[in-house]
Amino acid sequence: MSARIVAVFSTKGGVGKTPTAVNLAWEAARSGRVLLWDLDPQGASTYLLQVKPKLKRGVGALVAGDTDIRDAIRTSAQPGVDVLPADETYRDLEFALEAERKSTKRLAKLLAPVLDDYDTIILDCPPVSSLLAQAALRAADVLVVPLSPAQLALRSLDQVTELVADSRRPPAVRAFFSIVDRRRKAHREAVERLPEHRPDVLPIAVPSSAVVERMGVERAPVGVFAPRSAAAAAYRELWQAIRTA
Repeated sequence: MSARIVAVFSTKGGVGKTPTAVNLAWEAARSGRVLLWDLDPQGASTYLLQVKPKLKRGVGALVAGDTDIRDAIRTSAQPGVDVLPADETYRDLEFALEAERKSTKRLAKLLAPVLDDYDTIILDCPPVSSLLAQAALRAADVLVVPLSPAQLALRSLDQVTELVADSRRPPAVRAFFSIVDRRRKAHREAVERLPEHRPDVLPIAVPSSAVVERMGVERAPVGVFAPRSAAAAAYRELWQAIRTA
């Protein structure tokens, strides 16, 4: 059975995209093999999963097919989770894609040889509406969108749905709330009301928490060092919703 491809994407930065990708990868690995492809040149997922950020001959060779994707994949510190790491050459990924024919299909084509090696493939996408975003969304079966529980949350989600609207095979879109502070009235109201009006918004909220921030120190998913925390429970609930989307 071919892997299910899950893209974690938002047009906004600072909404917890990378913690979402890493924690979903860990949750998915509890019942199957997982590959996380870090597409963000900042390489945060690569760092959090304790993988060396070095791609032999750079991302240009990978996109051009001169580097076998299997040779680029690394084993992470978390059992069952492999990583296709990002390094400094990923700043040129957009240009590498532009140089290829059928560029929006290129990521899907690159992943094809390893689809049978994994149960789940997670794409940690940079927060830009670009050719790279189009290629990632075209490859995905499910699109996971972290939302800030603020007034512009819907605008951010609408931008994402506009990107996938013209696709012949649009991915299922599943949004959820990230970095939620329930002491703030606006946050509470967004979490309570928005899922009632938007079927693509899950009633799931990852709290604004020092536990999530500790990922940078622990270099591990929340479920590893704080399995009983509210954040770990939220990511667990999110994965259960995503796996059946």
